[in-house]
Amino acid sequence: MCTAITTSGLFGRTLDLEYSFNEKVVITKRSFPLDFRYGVSLSAHFAIIGMATVEGGYPLYYDAMNEKGLCMAALNFPVSARYFAAAEGKINIASFEFIPFILGQCESMREAWELISKINLCNDSFSESLPPSPLHWALADGENMLVIESTADGLHIYKDAPCVLTNEPPLPYQLARLSEYAYLSATEPPQSYFERLGAVRQSRGLGLFGLPGDFSSPSRFVRAAILLENSDFRERDFNQFFRVLSSVEVPIGCVRLEGGERVITHYTSCMDTKSGIYYYKTHENSRISAVDINAENLTGASLATFSLNASPDIFTHNFSLADRAKM
Repeated sequence: MCTAITTSGLFGRTLDLEYSFNEKVVITKRSFPLDFRYGVSLSAHFAIIGMATVEGGYPLYYDAMNEKGLCMAALNFPVSARYFAAAEGKINIASFEFIPFILGQCESMREAWELISKINLCNDSFSESLPPSPLHWALADGENMLVIESTADGLHIYKDAPCVLTNEPPLPYQLARLSEYAYLSATEPPQSYFERLGAVRQSRGLGLFGLPGDFSSPSRFVRAAILLENSDFRERDFNQFFRVLSSVEVPIGCVRLEGGERVITHYTSCMDTKSGIYYYKTHENSRISAVDINAENLTGASLATFSLNASPDIFTHNFSLADRAKM
C-alpha cells in the first residue's frame, strides 16, 4: 500500500507497510561502485539521494532522486509483477538494481525511456533472505511521470497523465477507472431540482461528493489524482505536497491484515528536483525533516546515511511570566 505523485518540481510517496526494514536516508556518492549482477558496472555515476535499507553495504532504494533531479520510486505490485531469466540482446538488470541503474546514468525522462526499453528485469534474489519483491516503478522529473511495469507479457512503459501511482491493478485499469469520476469538481454543484422544491444544502464541499475515501489501491489512486488536479500549487510548494499525500496516509489500526498485523504509513517523502533536498516525515514524527544532497561532499566512493528523525519533535513557545500574566 503506497502512493506516489509528482507536480510543480516535486516528487514523493508514502510507504505503507506492516513492518519496517530500518530504512534511512542514503546518499550514494559519485564513485561508489555500482556493480550489477550481469556484468554491467558504473564506477562513476550521478550521486543519488533517497530512502533505502543498506544490506551488505549496498543501498536498496525504495525511492530516490539523482543530482540532476530525475526521480524513481518502487511500489508494491504483488499480483501482476513478473520478472524473467536473463535474455540475450537485452540489458539484464535485477529488480533491486533498477533504481540505481537508471538514476546513476540518466539526466532526463527521454534518456531513461530509451534505456529502460532495452532492459530485461531479472528474477534474481538479493540474498537468500531477500527474494525479489514484486514491484512496479514511477519515474518522474517533477512535472511528468512514467510508469514501468514488468508483467507476464513483458516490460511496459506508460505515460501517466494524472502523475499518480499506487499498487494493483496495472496502470491502464487505474486510468480507465478514473474516468468514472469525471463529474467531480472542486466548485460547488449548480442548483438542483430538489433545491427548487425547498431542499437546503447542509454543507460546503459537495462538488467532490463521492470521492472514494477507503485505503484500497484504486480508491487511493482516484483520491490522489483528483486532489492533485484541483489543489493550488506554487512552484516547489512542499507543504502543499505533503497535504495532498496526507489524504492517503494510513493511521495505525485502520488497515489490519488477516494475521493481525497493522499497516501504517512509515514515512512520507517529498523530493525537490531543483534544490536536491529530500524532505520526509515519519509515522512517529509529523514534523518535516530534510537532507540536502548538495550539503554533502559527493566526490567520494562511500555511502552517507542519515537515521530518520523518528521521535516526536514539538515546537514549544516559551512565555515569560509577564506574558503568562496577560493570557
